Formats: sequence, structure tokens, C-alpha cells
Amino acid sequence: MPHHEDNPVPLGSSDLCFDSRSFTKEHFSVDEFLQEHRNRANLEAMRDDLGMYLKVLRTAMIDLINKDYADFVDLSSNLIGLDVGISRIQVPLGQLREELIHVKQSLEGAMNEVNNQLAIRRELRDRKRSLRSLSRVHSSLKKLRALLTQGDNQGTPAGPLILERATSEYVQLLFHTKKCQKDLKDNDSKEFEQVDSLLIAGVNKLFLQSIHSGEEGRNGLHQCLSFYHTLNRLDSAENLYRKKIVAPVMQKLINQNSLKSLPGGLPALYGRIIDFIDGEMKILMDVTQKFNSLICDCKCNFLLRSFWPEVEERIETELSPIFAAGDPDVFYKRYKDTLNFLEILSERCGSQKGILELHSHPNFLSFMEKWNLPVYFQLRFQEIVRQIEKSFASEEWAAKRADWKLLASETAWDCLLRCWEDDVFLLPIAHKFWKLSLQIISRYVVWSKKVISNVDGKKKTDLNFLVCLYTDVESLNRKLPEIETLSKSKIPRVNDETSSLLKRSLEEMRTELDRLLEEMNEAIVKTLCAENAAYLQQVNNIPRLFRRTNREAPTKPLPYVISILDGPISFFQSYQHHPKSRFWLQTMFSRMTKQYYSSVDDVLNSVKKTEESLRRLKKARDKSSNVVTSNDQRVGDDNKIRQQLLVDVHAYLAGVESLGLKKGSVEQLAELLLLVGASQTQ
Repeated sequence: MPHHEDNPVPLGSSDLCFDSRSFTKEHFSVDEFLQEHRNRANLEAMRDDLGMYLKVLRTAMIDLINKDYADFVDLSSNLIGLDVGISRIQVPLGQLREELIHVKQSLEGAMNEVNNQLAIRRELRDRKRSLRSLSRVHSSLKKLRALLTQGDNQGTPAGPLILERATSEYVQLLFHTKKCQKDLKDNDSKEFEQVDSLLIAGVNKLFLQSIHSGEEGRNGLHQCLSFYHTLNRLDSAENLYRKKIVAPVMQKLINQNSLKSLPGGLPALYGRIIDFIDGEMKILMDVTQKFNSLICDCKCNFLLRSFWPEVEERIETELSPIFAAGDPDVFYKRYKDTLNFLEILSERCGSQKGILELHSHPNFLSFMEKWNLPVYFQLRFQEIVRQIEKSFASEEWAAKRADWKLLASETAWDCLLRCWEDDVFLLPIAHKFWKLSLQIISRYVVWSKKVISNVDGKKKTDLNFLVCLYTDVESLNRKLPEIETLSKSKIPRVNDETSSLLKRSLEEMRTELDRLLEEMNEAIVKTLCAENAAYLQQVNNIPRLFRRTNREAPTKPLPYVISILDGPISFFQSYQHHPKSRFWLQTMFSRMTKQYYSSVDDVLNSVKKTEESLRRLKKARDKSSNVVTSNDQRVGDDNKIRQQLLVDVHAYLAGVESLGLKKGSVEQLAELLLLVGASQTQ
């Protein structure tokens, strides 16, 4: 193939509206190219320049083809006659291939023969080794039987030295037994089992003897553990200790009669069980701990595999009534006593790893599942809910303590605290108690809203109840962070995520209480306004008091003004120290003033229309005759109406200001004054 250096792409002329090197960029984009050059030239000019550059590229391509044409022609001429040469060497290559195949077959046959001979030799060698091991097995069995029956013939158990020799010989026996497994006869297997039983029995006797020897048996215990470990039979030691030592003691201790006879009840029984660990098991546990530290791969644990399974099974079978949750108070005490017992038991494990092994033990998991915590919580739930609902339905609504106004609020708070009391709260179901706390708050909000909706606004007791409820809701909202603090003190090691979730859920409840306070503000104001709605209707009756009655010009406000102010004044006197009293009164007067303004405006408009009608009527009569009509008297009556409205509004203003409210803080009060003031000049 012809080869030439890479020819660079030719550049366009400098008068083009773009740089031709832009097309050779690695990440060329048409959109970016047009965006970049749109301000230099319009599309028609760019099209013409691109056409010129295309001609340059075509010319460069033709030059390149012409330059390499000679090389292509030379290459094709060199290939003439190549097929003849290929045909000439095909026959020799075929013969060579057949010879290589024949040689390969000969080598494979030789290799198969060699492999067969090697396999026969390997089989003979294995057979010879197996027979040698079989001979050693017979010798070891004979030697072991002599060693292990020596003590029995003398009437005493085999000593540590004999057991040490026997154990070493037994290990050799195991090794050779595996080597001659195919050549073993049934008699050999039976004899092996007999020797195995004799050896384990001997170690077991020494182990039990050392257990009962107290301090003097420490060395014997260490030797026995070494024997068991060498024989890979530590589980036999653990089972033996459970059956011969732990089971008899626990059988006498863990039963209903023992539980009833102990003065301290269940805690005393648990104390006796712990005393067994600290007493009879202490030496064994000390020796086991030292032995495990010396032998890296040893995990002997009599507490976990001998003591605990026996204790747990005895408690489950003999003391099953302690798991009953019928009486939540009794259940709580038994459960807490059990947790204290398990905590002490965990301390006896000696290490964090030992504690984890205990807590993950199948018997431990089964034991904890026996405590029916969901049933316990359901009983507590019913107990607390029943108390709350009773307070909601009670006709006696006054609280018993000074820090609350209503019995329902006091009960709700007490029930919130009850969820986290020491004789109620249990850590494994902390999430349920937290949910119950939120449900109590939510139920209190629902009850409060129902109370608000049932208030008719016509009774003073309703208003008093609403103010008390508002005060309690405000207090509850302020106290809720105490529940968060209390819950965190009861739940150890709360991570940041859990803490954030607790805080967020409680904030949602506080938001609900804030909304409830807004609804209660509205309910209190409506109740205040409802008492005075009927009095404001009397404003429309003022014209009838003066028209054609010859009453004197008014100097005192009408009784309806006094009636309107009586309720707010009484409310202020009762609740003047309440931080929201002025807000409620201000809101109430703002709404009432709007209605008052509307009524006064209607009366003044009516008076004005009457005056205009009388004026037109007077003009018509004056034209027809010279008789003086009584219109002047009717005009005087209208002025008295305006004067009465002015006196009433000023009395109303004085009443508002007597409650400590400023004129500008009550909506439309200033406009009302201007309205009645302006009417006097009409």
C-alpha cells in the first residue's frame, strides 16, 4: 500500500466570513458555528463563502488522488503471477501436514501408556500406605485399650498423664484411620467406637472430678479442656456440664413452688440464678477464659452453651405464667426484673463479643419473644384512651390543678406523661408510645374542634369555656417540647436522623395546635359578637322614636348602646389579665363597628331621602297656596335623629376607650365618628 504523510486540510482565504480551522475541531457543532458567526455575516453571504471553500477542498482532494496514483499502479503490477507461486507450494505443505499429524498420534499413544503406568504405580503406593496405616491403627487400638482399661482394673479413673498419652495416641489413630478407610473391617470400626467411648468417658470423669474439687481442680479443668480441644469434643464438655451440674440445680430452683416460697419473688429467684454463676461456675469460667486466650481457635463457652439454654428452657416451661400480660402492672414489673437479670447476665459474659453472642443465641431470641409486648401495649393503650375519653365526656369540666383550666386538658397532659413514666414505658416498644403520644395530641385537637363547633354563642358559660380552652391549648403547645426531652431521656443513643424525625413529628402537632388557636380566636370573637347582634338592629328603630312624637332633643345615649357595651365590659373585667383579652375585644369591636357603621349609614340615608321628599313637597305646596305646612316640625325630628346617632356613637366610643382600646385600633370607628359628625351639618 502506498504510504504518505498526513496532508493537512487546506485553509480558506482570509476574506471568508469564518475561520476554516473551525471544521477540524474535535467537537465541531453546527449550531455553535452558526451562533458564533451570525453576527459577522448574513446567511446568504455565509452560503457563498461556504461554496467557495468547498471548491478549495475539492481541488485539494483531486491533487491528493493524483499524487498517490502511481503508487497504486505499482502495487497492482507487483501482484501479477502471485497465484502461480501459491499453487506451487500447496503440495509440499500438504505432505508436511500429514507427517505432523502422524507424529502427534504417536506421541499421544506414548503419553497414554506412561499415564496408565503412573496410575498403577500411584494405586500401589496408596495401597501400601493404607496397609501401613491399617497396621498402625491395630497397634494404636491395642495400646489405647490397654491405657484406658488400666485405671478401671485398679478401680480408679484414668489420671491426667494416662489421658494425655491416650489423647495423643488417639490423634494418631484418627490420622491413620482416615488413610486406611477402605481397608477397615467392621470389627475395626466397632473397636474404634469402643475406644472412643472409653477415652471420652475417662476425660468426662476427670472433668467432673475437677469440677467438684473446687480450687484444687483448676489444673485438672485446664487439662480436661485441652483434652476436649485436642479431640475436637468441646461440645461434649459443654453438654456434660449442663446435664450433670447445671440441670440438677436449676431443676430444684426454677419452678412454681420455689418462686412462691422465696420472699423476694421473681427478683430473688433471678438472684439465686446469678449466685450460681458467681459461685459454682466461677472457677470453671476463669479457667475457660484463660484457656480461650491461649488457644486462638478455641471458643469454649459454658455460660452460653451449658448454663443459659438450661435456664431459659426451665423458665419457659416451669414459669410460663410470668409471661402473661393480663395485668399490665404485674407484667411490667416481671419484665423489668427480667431485663435487670439479663443485664447482669450480660455483664458476666466478660466481653462485648460475648454479649453479642448471648443476644444472638436462639434461646435468647426465643425467650424475648415470649414477652408479648404488643398485648401489654394494647392494655396500656386502652387504659390511657379510656381515661382521656372519660374526661372528654364528663360534665364536670373544671381542672383539679391550678396549672390547667379544663379537666380534659389536664387529663390529656397527664396521659402524655403517663406514656413515659417508669412503670409504663418499655424501650422495645418506644415507637408505639411515641405514636400514642401523637395520637393523644391529635385526639385532643379533634375534641377541641368539636367543642368549638357546638358552641352556640348565646351562653356566658360557652364564652368562659372557650377562654379556658384557649388558655389550656396555649399551655399544651408551650409544654410539648418537654415530651421531646422526656422521650430522648428514655431512649438511649438516639441518632441524628431519629432525633430529627421525632422533632419534626412533634412540630407538626404544634402546628395543628397553632391552627386550633386561630379557630378558637374566631370562635371567641363570634361568641362576643353574637350577644350584641340583636342590639345593633335597634339602630333602625331610632327614626320611629322621634318622628311625630314631639320628644325633646336627645342628650343621652339610648339603652341599646349600654347593652352593647355591657357584655365587653363584663368580659374585660373577668379576663383583663388574660394576654389575649384586648386582642379579642379589638377584633370584636372592629366587626361590630362595621355593622354599626352600616346601620347608621342606612338610617342617615333614609333620613336624607325623607328630607328631600319633604323639601320637594313643601315647594309644591308653597306654589299652590300660602298655607304654612308642618314640614318644619318634621325637619326638626330628622335633626333629632341625627343628634341621637351622634350621642350614641360618642357613648359607644367612650365605652371602647374605657376598655383601654384606642380609636385607631378599631376598624371603621374613626369613619363612624366622621359619618355622624358630618350629618349634623346637613
